[in-house]
Amino acid sequence: MRPCHQLIRIVLITVASLAGPMSSQHAHSEPSPSSLKSDEQVVFYPTYGSWDKEHGALRFQIHGKVFEPEHNSIKRRFVLAVLRSSVDGQLESDQLREDRVRHFLVDNERGKLVTIAIAGQVICAGTSGPNGHFLTEHAIAVSKMNGLESRRDGNVIAFQAVLQENDSRSFVGRLHCLAESGVSVISDIDDTIKDSCVTDKSELLRNTFMREFKPVAGMPKLYRQLANSGAAFHYVSGSPWQLYQPLEEFLTQSGYPQGTMHLKHFRLKDSSVMDLVGSQQETKLAAIVPLLEQFPLRRFILIGDSGEQDPEIYGQLARQYPKQVTAIYIRNVTRAAREDSRFTSAFRDVMSDRWHLFNGVPEIAADGLDAER
Repeated sequence: MRPCHQLIRIVLITVASLAGPMSSQHAHSEPSPSSLKSDEQVVFYPTYGSWDKEHGALRFQIHGKVFEPEHNSIKRRFVLAVLRSSVDGQLESDQLREDRVRHFLVDNERGKLVTIAIAGQVICAGTSGPNGHFLTEHAIAVSKMNGLESRRDGNVIAFQAVLQENDSRSFVGRLHCLAESGVSVISDIDDTIKDSCVTDKSELLRNTFMREFKPVAGMPKLYRQLANSGAAFHYVSGSPWQLYQPLEEFLTQSGYPQGTMHLKHFRLKDSSVMDLVGSQQETKLAAIVPLLEQFPLRRFILIGDSGEQDPEIYGQLARQYPKQVTAIYIRNVTRAAREDSRFTSAFRDVMSDRWHLFNGVPEIAADGLDAER
């Protein structure tokens, strides 16, 4: 059976029926509006939540960042100089894409209270730290969740910041609700679903800051088929949070299904630009392990590429969570053989039919996704 057919079959077989209504739980008293100034903005990153049957509540995280857009020419020249030194000097200011650079130039705002309205409730989403980020955990009683009509796997709840009375702006986020059982696809981004050329660092930086993002041929269609089969998606990457918005736009424009996003913290003034393309093991494990721990009954398909550390990271996870990691798919961008020592080491003690190398995404016949087959 072809690897992609196997992947679809795994999703169709594993997706389970999901939790129904749950009992009530009292909500917290309503907090004050967000303490944002007129020149400050907030971006919410898509996160996930889980249904707590015992307490009749939805438990979830809210993650975001408060910042002030910055158009300072000195900062811009600094970023340009750092990038130029990393791509052999072949970078002119008019080649930089503003949508890629602008979030490296912002002023992070600390100590800002963020309040949101979600499912009929108003809650405090947290207070921003020195890097502008806030990350908090919450629980809302299902009986209090006005406007939530469905409690099925993959349900997305939209929420927005509660601002001062005279502030007409809108800052919106989304929460992906997962049932305790089902299928989750954990996907890398660079050279897995987006052509990036990670094995050539200068080309990677050009593709990151100077060129249009391009999807890997066939992957948007494959991911849509998996989503239609009931899979939830979690995009886990070593890219920095400053690239969240252009990456989110790329996913939407390319036709990839929505999902949660897990990137890495990065400050250009404290790091080399090459840290953008450094080791991903710590970042990815920190994002993936909590998913596996929080959802022991879900099954996980891990999709990555051979350009960096995905085989080693995914192999480690398959050994630690053998009942949850259903399959691993590695896009073979290095054109290595399955028998190479790298893969035999990365996937030692992992069943041979659990991991697959693929060079390109095979065409998948439309009738191959019929759940009845």
